[in-house]
Amino acid sequence: MTSQTPELTYVALSAALAGLLWIPIVLNRFYEIGVWATLKNPQRGAQPHADWAYRLASAHRNAVEILVVFAPLALAVHALGIGAPTTALACALYFWSRVAHAVVYAFGAPILRTIAFLIGFGAQAALLLHIVGWA
Repeated sequence: MTSQTPELTYVALSAALAGLLWIPIVLNRFYEIGVWATLKNPQRGAQPHADWAYRLASAHRNAVEILVVFAPLALAVHALGIGAPTTALACALYFWSRVAHAVVYAFGAPILRTIAFLIGFGAQAALLLHIVGWA
């Protein structure tokens, strides 16, 4: 049995975040078009009317897309047994940058959204550099 590491914890938290971001979007759809219309198959091109929900849907897609980069890197650190304070910090930064990304994206703060995204990207780069022995 493997032991719990910060890398595993932040992979799980990041996956949970990506997996839960859809909830406010669906609740907004219930409000906008009703429960039955929401539960039926969506019409082509159907988008939320509320700007925040549209932006949060974009943040959700981005969270899922970028998780497939972060998770293998963090899991590789864990599987190789090369976790270090820097990898734990990188994973924490990644997770919290994704939380910030979703929040500021929903509120429509473009510069802050980009900064949050870049912090997450930097965390991924730090994990890669650690795995290949360049950091």
